[in-house]
Amino acid sequence: MLSKILKKEAKTIGFVPTMGYFHDGHLSLIKTAKQHMDVAVVSIFVNPKQFSHNEDLDKYPRDLKRDEEMARLAGADVLFHPSLSDMYPDGYATYVNVEGLADTLCGGARPGHFKGVATVVTKLFGIVKPDIAYFGQKDAQQSIIIKKMVQDLNMDIDIKVLPTVREKDGLAMSSRNMYLSEKERKDALCLNQALIKAEAAVKSGERDAVKIIKMIEGIIKERPGAKIDYIEAVDTKTLNPVDRIVGETLVALAVFIGNTRLIDNTILNP
Repeated sequence: MLSKILKKEAKTIGFVPTMGYFHDGHLSLIKTAKQHMDVAVVSIFVNPKQFSHNEDLDKYPRDLKRDEEMARLAGADVLFHPSLSDMYPDGYATYVNVEGLADTLCGGARPGHFKGVATVVTKLFGIVKPDIAYFGQKDAQQSIIIKKMVQDLNMDIDIKVLPTVREKDGLAMSSRNMYLSEKERKDALCLNQALIKAEAAVKSGERDAVKIIKMIEGIIKERPGAKIDYIEAVDTKTLNPVDRIVGETLVALAVFIGNTRLIDNTILNP
């Protein structure tokens, strides 16, 4: 196995786990891994275990040839593209569940989602054996859960979370943005616009989390094509809801723009 050879050669491994269909957010993770580590490994696997039966598994965007070229240009040394049978052979029965943290925010809206995420990431960590794994802040809850999983299971891996990469107009980059029509694309800007207003309110002295959430809700509801899944202000370690913003607080939201579910977040630290 390549990872064993690299370890014997004392090479450091940076790992970027993905579901493919790369955008600049993915590429920023790959470039950082390459910059700081001897070998940058990128995985592409659309994990069925993190999709519910009514979600977009079948239509999730895929273009392996495109991704291979983009990863190579970003500095990836190894592209790992396992098959479904590689990851989940017949009779597969072992899962990883991070209790508590996985039951709120996106976990509450998508039951079983983070059980699938934690399981596949654990398997990928076991195969790749990275020294550092890189994730994006856009998936804030995922990063918090992975950090907790690594800590609880005594995995000798550092987790690095890099800032959300955005389009010029502020929309957080996502593979699902391709689903949006031109009008929906404009409506989707309300997510980041609402978070910017929340940041400004906290800088001006507002500490009431309920007022912050109501303000965000009002901005998003101005767009007729937007349907709120959740908006919450939570502690960044426990993901428990907070009444007042007095320490580091994650404000996270999920909104349907048409039929497309988008997520975004910001960390408020008064």
